[in-house]
Amino acid sequence: MSDDRIVYRDKIESPLGAMVAGASSQGICFLEWHDRGGVDRILERVAKRYRLPVERGEHPLVERLITELAEYFAGERATFTGPLHIAGTAFEQSVWNQLLAIPHGETRSYGDLARALGNPGASRAVGRANGANYISILIPCHRVCDSNGNLHGYGGGLWRKKRLLELEAGVVQTATEMG
Repeated sequence: MSDDRIVYRDKIESPLGAMVAGASSQGICFLEWHDRGGVDRILERVAKRYRLPVERGEHPLVERLITELAEYFAGERATFTGPLHIAGTAFEQSVWNQLLAIPHGETRSYGDLARALGNPGASRAVGRANGANYISILIPCHRVCDSNGNLHGYGGGLWRKKRLLELEAGVVQTATEMG
């Protein structure tokens, strides 16, 4: 049984490397690449942002996420069903909602997102909010590119961003082909 006042975290293995995920009673709080700035730093940021302690343990939402991520990497899933527990500024949340609206297999530019928010001059602010996203893949920040289509800025590394986009475009069909 999980405690409503705790974020439970667990390690998830993926074809692109280990990830760390966490959930509260309200939903998935974070899904980060294990090697993005060190796990301890990630957990400190999460505890501060959500104002909840982060402890190792199982959570049914993380268990569901593990299954859905395996299906995603196998090319069998385009959307995720678990609730998200999103904490951020109003602007960050507006950017993340725009990210959620980018269809599987498509990309948008930072400028596209800024225009969709009604603030065409906010491309850099959109980029910062994109980088502050703690829920990788589920809030698909990897689907954002430069206006010329070049890959730019991904906390998990540009090589992972490229692989995720290839997977979603159907260029890479299965997780075994990704390795």
